[in-house]
Amino acid sequence: MPNPSPEQQAQSAFREAQEEWRRALESHRLAPPDAGFSARLAGLAAAAAAEATACREADAAGFEWPPHRASANKPPYELQPGTGRRGPVELWRVFDAAVAKLNRAATGTDLIEVAAAYDAIAAAVGELASAVEREDHASGRLPQARRSA
Repeated sequence: MPNPSPEQQAQSAFREAQEEWRRALESHRLAPPDAGFSARLAGLAAAAAAEATACREADAAGFEWPPHRASANKPPYELQPGTGRRGPVELWRVFDAAVAKLNRAATGTDLIEVAAAYDAIAAAVGELASAVEREDHASGRLPQARRSA
């Protein structure tokens, strides 16, 4: 069998690299969020609450919400359904409904409606953060809190 040509070698190397890239991406897609997941959720809850406050203050000052396309509010990958989200399924359903509420509100101009949607996200994510933190302590992913004597 003749030696492969330089073009064939390059094509083979490219296919191998593409397969390695696909496997690497797949490993990230299936990896569970790390021990910092509950802290990231708590930060998101705080940010959503701050957004709600800012929307109410802007409304009081006479501003309107600048309408967006609904897809502009797609959550980060690790918060999307089907990505290995940890925590109670029922709380994730509440979160998904809150995201849908924000997506609907963001297509209009009513700042109070947008604020209410951010409030819903803050509440949902806050509950998720607490639930995930409890699960992480119970599983050993996060160290147990020390008790005072």
